[in-house]
Amino acid sequence: MTSRSPGQIARRRFLRNRTGVVSAAIVAVFLLTALAAPLISLLYGKNAADRYGYKLLDASGYPPAPTGGMSAEFWLGIEPGLGRDVFMQLVFGIRTSLTIAAIATLGVMLIGITMGITAGYLGGRTDYWIGRAIDVLLSFPNQLALIALVPVIDVMLVDPDEQTPNALRFTTLCIVLVVLGWAGSARILRSQVLSLREREFVEAAKVSGASPARIIFKEIMPNLWSPIVVLSTALLPALVGAEAGLGFLGVGMGPDVPDWGRMFQEGVQYYHLDFPYLAWPGLAMVIFVVTFNLMGDAVRDALDPKGTSTGRAS
Repeated sequence: MTSRSPGQIARRRFLRNRTGVVSAAIVAVFLLTALAAPLISLLYGKNAADRYGYKLLDASGYPPAPTGGMSAEFWLGIEPGLGRDVFMQLVFGIRTSLTIAAIATLGVMLIGITMGITAGYLGGRTDYWIGRAIDVLLSFPNQLALIALVPVIDVMLVDPDEQTPNALRFTTLCIVLVVLGWAGSARILRSQVLSLREREFVEAAKVSGASPARIIFKEIMPNLWSPIVVLSTALLPALVGAEAGLGFLGVGMGPDVPDWGRMFQEGVQYYHLDFPYLAWPGLAMVIFVVTFNLMGDAVRDALDPKGTSTGRAS
């Protein structure tokens, strides 16, 4: 009987988890939708920018109640006021939220891994000062800090009479999410490294004369992939929610960029006359976040069935 690698064992465990497999399939649909948004727009025959209000909106700017204008032509209806296609807004909104969240997750994990390993392996003053930086960042109420920092950066870089360019706002959101988000991952990984550096295989590598870089990359890093994957699967949906929250509060992407948070904000204003416009982005957000978290739980159980590596990130 051939022995299986740890990766093969984890894959078998994951495939046995029906909830995880179904959740992964749903997450894959969201990811493919984000990647194929231009193709979907081409096949559907509409885009997220064109306005179709002249076809359906009444004199007050509202689509026909109670369905919000849903029909064979407009699958999810049209947007109150501007009359843009809701289905296309939702599809390109997935693209916006996932792109920002994916870039921020990558940045958070790169800094978190670097800081966590540095603090845990070197210890001493390095660990002390990195630990204090982590404490300071974790003491911030992140959502309030995000709301405060994004407009401040806009004022510093853009004339008050001009609209903030979408590229600048995109970059600002990614940077602020990364700067405020890396501390939690760094703290968890630091604790893992503190445990690993006392293990026999690390001591043996030191005695054999291995350099610190070799010990980190050959001995410690391979044992961190499980918590890194678990942390990443918890972080990405959290950042999707954070980005949507900023859009809801009016400090996300500009009004001409499809965004779930902005759609939800506008839906709250029109819910009494066009409830479907509020329901669609809310439903999409709930489904994505819940299924991604369920998939993350299944990945965690597959990689670490005894739950010894790390818990879910908060």
